Amino acid sequence: MKKILISGASGLIGKKLCHALQSKGYQVEVLVRSGKSHSDFKSYLWDYQNNFIEDGALENTAVFIHLAGATIRNRWTKSYKQDIYSSRIDSSQFIFDEMKKRNVFPQTFISSSATGYYGQHTSSEIFSENGPPAHDFLGNVCKAWEEKAIQFEQLGSRVVRIRTSTVLSKSGGALSVLRKPIDYNMGAVLGDGRQYFPWIHIDDLISIYVKAVEDASMSGACNAAAPESVDNKTLTHKIANHLHKKIWLPNIPKWIIRAILGEMSALALEGSRVSSGKIESTGFRFQFPNLDAALSDVL
Repeated sequence: MKKILISGASGLIGKKLCHALQSKGYQVEVLVRSGKSHSDFKSYLWDYQNNFIEDGALENTAVFIHLAGATIRNRWTKSYKQDIYSSRIDSSQFIFDEMKKRNVFPQTFISSSATGYYGQHTSSEIFSENGPPAHDFLGNVCKAWEEKAIQFEQLGSRVVRIRTSTVLSKSGGALSVLRKPIDYNMGAVLGDGRQYFPWIHIDDLISIYVKAVEDASMSGACNAAAPESVDNKTLTHKIANHLHKKIWLPNIPKWIIRAILGEMSALALEGSRVSSGKIESTGFRFQFPNLDAALSDVL
């Protein structure tokens, strides 16, 4: 039975992915920062900041899936931006160094990344995997994150970098934030509403990760975004329609959002269109290719 070791397994994606892989017969084990007894899977303690990983954690690892990373939805103070960076880049380097030191050579290394790689650009451009990284904060983080993943090729690993868009799920995640003001009849379009919102249903994202584990021809960067592109205005009104609510407030001006969120406001006021062409060319078919189908399920 092939051992799959997963970091960041306690998050929204990690929890669901662990159970999906276990149901397919894989030996799923996880790295945790604390609370080993609370996990449904064999767990090992690790602390990349103090160069610690529990003995036995890396042994016999055939596939390593690296999901660890601090959420980007907290306010971007100078210190928290460092946490966002370190939790992705420094943790990846630590795993690589430990595997190299212990002569562990996984067949496959799968790293989470984000469509933030392309930056926040509201334009007619549709970004594919061969597009360049942006020079903003998230673009720089994703570029460094993926560079750390690529070095696992030195260990003989097939490396897949999954550039994830905003994940829509029934429990937690971005949708719980997006729907809250609409639930209270206080929903409004942000800015001019023309900024794009790349998204993916969590079930499709899990299926992409499973495919990355099982499809030996899959490598390099891969966008995990649904085929349908929507903007903020469309998103806001569709969520309201599915909740049987009305959007009656005027658009929230950009300056107010910038004043509240600071640099992080780019996530709300700008957005890129992202191509799903590469993953679809492998034969992958989205269960939820359009937003109405996804919202009907998660709401």
